[in-house]
Amino acid sequence: MAEHDFDIGIIGGGAAGLTVASGASQLGAKVLLIEKEKALGGDCLHYGCVPSKTLIRTARVRHLMGRAGDFGLPHTELAPVDFREVSARIRDVISVIQKHDSVERFCSLGAKVEFGDAEFMDEHSVRLGGRTVSARQWVIATGSSPMVPDIAGLNKTPYITNKEIFSLEKLPPSMVVLGGGPIAVELSQAMARLGTEVTILQRSPQLLGREDRDMADMALACLEASGVKVYTNTGGIHTEDKGTHREVRFMHGGYELTVKADTILVALGRSPNSPGLRLENAGVETDANGWVQVDPRMRTSQRHIYAAGDAIGAYQFTHAAGYEGGIIVANAVFRLPRRADYTWMPHCTYIDPELAGIGMSENDAKRLGKDYSVWTEKFQDNDRALAEGEPEGKIKLLLDAKERPIGVQIFGAHAGELINEWVAAMAGKVKPSALAGAIHPYPTMGEINKRVAGGFLSKKLFSDRVRKGLKLVFNLKGRACGPVPTGTPR
Repeated sequence: MAEHDFDIGIIGGGAAGLTVASGASQLGAKVLLIEKEKALGGDCLHYGCVPSKTLIRTARVRHLMGRAGDFGLPHTELAPVDFREVSARIRDVISVIQKHDSVERFCSLGAKVEFGDAEFMDEHSVRLGGRTVSARQWVIATGSSPMVPDIAGLNKTPYITNKEIFSLEKLPPSMVVLGGGPIAVELSQAMARLGTEVTILQRSPQLLGREDRDMADMALACLEASGVKVYTNTGGIHTEDKGTHREVRFMHGGYELTVKADTILVALGRSPNSPGLRLENAGVETDANGWVQVDPRMRTSQRHIYAAGDAIGAYQFTHAAGYEGGIIVANAVFRLPRRADYTWMPHCTYIDPELAGIGMSENDAKRLGKDYSVWTEKFQDNDRALAEGEPEGKIKLLLDAKERPIGVQIFGAHAGELINEWVAAMAGKVKPSALAGAIHPYPTMGEINKRVAGGFLSKKLFSDRVRKGLKLVFNLKGRACGPVPTGTPR
């Protein structure tokens, strides 16, 4: 057997790479972790999850300050935002979390960390900093970057992406956002609440295209309530730099419209960071767009080379990357044939209120020809939601023909937290009857999960058939007040 410098080499220091490095090194493997940027943490820590959620929180606090009168408090005049202060807070939060993703921490776990651009020389070796290093097994966890499509005029028009927005020197007076996915809507609402005049241009018929239309429309309403102007079904986009401002021309409803703005934010999806790795030298196959192809065990076309996270272009979530990293540790270190199962992969869009989901949507169920029923509960009927001034939204539960949960969507306050109960319930195959019978503290938002689960049980429990049986067996006398419901025996 050939001798190699390391047991496992990892290219990419984001969520997937760090998970493998931490697990494998603590299990006794000799690990090399390579990161091309100046610090570990990946896009999530520096340009994605962490800074965006920090920005969203800041924007929400300002929004609540403006709603002081809704809570019986004196009205507050909001001063203009100094975005340098907002950016400084974002950097402070990143710096605290960065300590968990430091070179020192991973060295203490036993993993060697090096910085620089790596490229494969062959299936076991990479070129790094002018020298060649080898590993028995490799992990490709290089992540993704903002995709900038071929839009007329964009190559001559200044624009920003999620990589630049969090470090702006000042709050843009106006902004056009190209895109209608999670990144686009999260940043649009946050910037609008801070004082930017925001316009979204979305090519497809609705925002958040993976969601059911009823849920996406509630998100749209909340965006518009925050001051965001939204155009869907747009086409023929053309950008132009006018020096003092930018112009975006587009087709909408058969007419050409023009929007002027100080800043253009491009949020039109992601592209892989794999180009430059020279994967062909290692015999690693990618699809036509450059996403690394893997099997359910996260193995590439070379079985000793794995890939995870955004690099494979599947579920581009940090929690998915961490999960896939764990699959790799099981296969590469323990040599256990563990396979990835995305059946209950949750997702959340962190607008305010949040939109979260797990399992199938109605769109999915219809496409697959599933026989299903829908049960809903509104936040306006939840006592805690009313007390907190958060009545918007609903939870939607999908049950199959055997009355098993196949999907949940939540639009409402703390939806990202509320979905966690369904993550445990659905992964553990907990029946809705068990959830409905469980005791939830009052008053909490979490009661909405219990109530929607009990909705279909109530229909059975309080049916004509049950009432007839109880009347017959126990000689119950029936209603004491009010009209008799249609079909109810007297």
